[in-house]
Amino acid sequence: MHRAFALLLAVFLGAMSAAPAPAALPPAPSGMPTIAEAFPLPQLRQTLIPRAAWQPYPVATNRAAWLALPAPLRAELTAQGEAALLTPLPPLPATLYLEYARVGNRSRFEKVFFQRRALLRALVMAECVEDKGRFLDAAANALWSICEESTWCLPAHINHQRAGTGLPDVQVPEVDLFAGESGVAVAWSLYLLGPQWDRVSPRLRVRAQQELVNRLLRPVHERDDFGWMALNVTRPESRPNNWTPWIASSLLAVALTSDPDPDRRAAVVHKMIRSLDGFLRFHPADGGCDEGPGYWSRAGASVLDCLELLHSGSDGRIDYFQQALVRDLGRFILNAHINDNYYVPIGDCAARMEVEPGVAFRFGQRVNDPQLLALASSRATWTNLVPVTQFFGRQLPAVFCAAPLMALRAAPEPLLRDVWLPSDDLQFMAARSLEGSTSNFYVAAWGAHNAQSHNHNDVGNVLVFCAGEPVFIDLGAPTYTAQTFSGRRYEILPFQSAWHNAPTINGVMQGAGRKFAARDVKYEANDTSARFRADLAGAYPANAAVKSWVRTVHLERGRYVELTEDYTLTEQSGATTLNFITPFKPDLAQPGEVRWSQPRVRLAYDPAKLTPAVEEFPLEDARLELSWGARVYRLVFTVKSTARQDQLRLRLTPLP
Repeated sequence: MHRAFALLLAVFLGAMSAAPAPAALPPAPSGMPTIAEAFPLPQLRQTLIPRAAWQPYPVATNRAAWLALPAPLRAELTAQGEAALLTPLPPLPATLYLEYARVGNRSRFEKVFFQRRALLRALVMAECVEDKGRFLDAAANALWSICEESTWCLPAHINHQRAGTGLPDVQVPEVDLFAGESGVAVAWSLYLLGPQWDRVSPRLRVRAQQELVNRLLRPVHERDDFGWMALNVTRPESRPNNWTPWIASSLLAVALTSDPDPDRRAAVVHKMIRSLDGFLRFHPADGGCDEGPGYWSRAGASVLDCLELLHSGSDGRIDYFQQALVRDLGRFILNAHINDNYYVPIGDCAARMEVEPGVAFRFGQRVNDPQLLALASSRATWTNLVPVTQFFGRQLPAVFCAAPLMALRAAPEPLLRDVWLPSDDLQFMAARSLEGSTSNFYVAAWGAHNAQSHNHNDVGNVLVFCAGEPVFIDLGAPTYTAQTFSGRRYEILPFQSAWHNAPTINGVMQGAGRKFAARDVKYEANDTSARFRADLAGAYPANAAVKSWVRTVHLERGRYVELTEDYTLTEQSGATTLNFITPFKPDLAQPGEVRWSQPRVRLAYDPAKLTPAVEEFPLEDARLELSWGARVYRLVFTVKSTARQDQLRLRLTPLP
């Protein structure tokens, strides 16, 4: 289902115009001017379109607009609504909420929680398409049920409340990612159907409106202590993650559509602007997302959502789409794309995923990037444009950009030849033999450190594909539980360096934390080759006894991929191994080489220096199985040498 991604905006100027304004944040290192500086609260009040006049999307009574949608899209939305009519609203009992605190399971509650919101969205959108009242009662049931929930905050996030974990304190609403998303679902439902809700009961809109005020608008207006607000970001290492733009985009939508108090409406919008500034202030200028491409959809892409809401809500006067940082935030998803639905699974991301076509298309339109438009159109279908699990705030823009998006379906998928993102938080490279082609090899690697958001201990990790198929992979992250974000995170195998394509030195894996980092990272590329070099020694604790471990990843375009390990140890106290995760079983029958029949690849090594072994690893986790099937294999080379200084070399070449 859905996973926690990212949040948005930053500092609150105060609800009252007489309140003293806080000191403005300095410009971001990227040079991007802060939006809050350009639009202080008094000016913002005059800039925003009044709530009653703001019409970002056609409401249901605008029949011409809804009937103008492409017929396949209208059919898909109607079919989803009809399926929702046949689906009972599932209950959310207290004991289901308590499962996270009791046994660490968050999936069972979240499945029901998200299904309720998906049902509401499907019923409302189907009613907008059809406008016959057929879906209205069921939509009212879903809306009323969501209003009846004690909290809109997930059990996995309720630990932030002052009352602690367990059941929610209903007197002090907690605003997390999915309280925000719940508010978006309610707000757009009220906006689209408007007075049609009164055909069920005039009290329905009144109740839903009051829930938006009590659960979201008032708490965000009055409080500055939600960590995602990013109000006082002063150092790069404390910069916020995806929670900031994601929640900010939700609050912008709720405030702009639904706040009946114009002063509070402007104040909440301004606070979210300051949150957005807090997110962007120390963001790497290269646009790299250290949370990976899966979380990009709620980090960089939520910045897009925020900027579009601000642009629309100000009649175009707040316009930041042409900033270089915004453009590069959008292009990250291109930089992380391998081919088809494979993406580089940095951090907790899955290796196989679909980017929301509407998001990539809108980003491409806003920053004038034809490759983003091509990425969107190359994978788009009428079904994945509006999947049943899609959140309301993403479905509306997807629906109304569908016609031009689907008109581009002949566009080939963009496959970049070379990528280099040098910021210290990622130090990511990717290269392939030929631009726009899966022929021969694709390779990716990164340096950085082991304190990234959603960190895995994976400094120096390397991925290799051949002819579009994976050879060396990153598992990604298993299904989230209470352990995932606890002090026992690194007891989970896929988060450990030994379960990435990284060395284990003297029996010691990499350490977790900012100090465990690559050194002297370099990258160079030309028309014939690409080469990445990093000293990995700093990623290991002192008991690894490693002075230097320089990994070089060399792609000779159209010919081979070579890994070279130059190391110096201060002592030998345990086994040193090179670990590689692969989805297909390797054949070790021939000394000095490893072979795969799928894809057809040969790995050459020196049998005098390395002893190979293969371990089968059953995947007993649904999330990992979606990417890799029932099992993967770990190829382990044990170093034979007793010398404290040596060089190891492995070369991958295609088999005929």
